[in-house]
Amino acid sequence: MTKLSPLISVVITTKNEEKNIENCLISIQKQTYKNIEIIVVDNNSSDKTKQISKKYTKNVYNKGPERSAQRNYAVLMSNGEYILQLDADQILKKRVVEACVNKVEEFKSNSMFKNYKDIALHIPEVIIGDSFLNKVRNYEKEFYNNTVIDCSRFIPKKIFEEVGGYDLRMTGPEDWDLDNKIRQFCYISSISEPFLHNEEDISLVKLIKKKNYYANGMSFFIEKWKNNIYTKKRLGFYYRYFYIFIENGKWKKIFKNPFLFIFMYSIRILIGFIFILNKLR
Repeated sequence: MTKLSPLISVVITTKNEEKNIENCLISIQKQTYKNIEIIVVDNNSSDKTKQISKKYTKNVYNKGPERSAQRNYAVLMSNGEYILQLDADQILKKRVVEACVNKVEEFKSNSMFKNYKDIALHIPEVIIGDSFLNKVRNYEKEFYNNTVIDCSRFIPKKIFEEVGGYDLRMTGPEDWDLDNKIRQFCYISSISEPFLHNEEDISLVKLIKKKNYYANGMSFFIEKWKNNIYTKKRLGFYYRYFYIFIENGKWKKIFKNPFLFIFMYSIRILIGFIFILNKLR
């Protein structure tokens, strides 16, 4: 167990998540690291999301209209030194918070990081679900974890506040926007312990609608960060459609699962067309 014991605020945004929220909250309660507070910010749910949440934490609030506003409000109401952000359909492996705090301790005890104010962490994502699309999605995540496509989920509260939190003018790329801002002050690292993302009810139609919705806010993000090196990689054709799949020996995954790769790549091309169409509108 780590020697440090900072309070960690786990913030969860919800909207009609009665099917998922309890599993998420139970996973937080089962963490090996115990100095945790749970903050749930709901967006006017019409189901039992709030009632279920109140069984696990007194810190249940209501805020809208979008996830960015909910997260900003959650951080405002938090007391932790670090923020861990979750969605209601995500479940933590039991050592995730402990692994994050261990990384903080390592950062603070190593003089080589003296040029950074603090540390922020990527947490690998594992998609769970029995459908073929779930398997394709999980395969895709294996290429994206701990790259610029990923974003920090474990963030120092002071840095979050210093950069102004989430930009409420964005819906979709707001995670990338925040990541760009905190990279100016934080050393970015990762842990090996994953969180599980329950996408059992996902379908190709739902996925395309979700990506189309997020694409609507991309133009403002591009204009804001058009000269940023990370933005150029995230949206550049060469990195997104080629290099990310072969860097650091990841090309081996293609030969191990060529069938999954073909389907995954086809979906990526489809989403790329959606992005282009939105830019042309």
